[in-house]
Amino acid sequence: MTIPVSSAAQAYGNVAKLVNQGGDTSASALDGQKGGNGFSDMLAQAVQGVVDGGNNAEKISMDMLNGKADVVDMVTAVSESQLAVETMVSVRDRVISAYEEIMRMPI
Repeated sequence: MTIPVSSAAQAYGNVAKLVNQGGDTSASALDGQKGGNGFSDMLAQAVQGVVDGGNNAEKISMDMLNGKADVVDMVTAVSESQLAVETMVSVRDRVISAYEEIMRMPI
């Protein structure tokens, strides 16, 4: 039995695109359901947090290049952004692993 890992990766990519485009990332838009805080809301908020952290690190880096920010602030912002991305990748890997495990379960 072949497990379509690409489906999980594609869903992750779709959420990232929606967040980057400023699209509707509510549970109803991602799940086709109405109301409630679902997994898609949590995922969208996490992805948005990573994007915001990256934007903040980029802004502080540009400020430092222009002489408006301290090196310590820039290193801290970049480190926080790196940690957020590593955490998101870890969560993605766990979600894909859980999906694969579910697909292996006998019906």
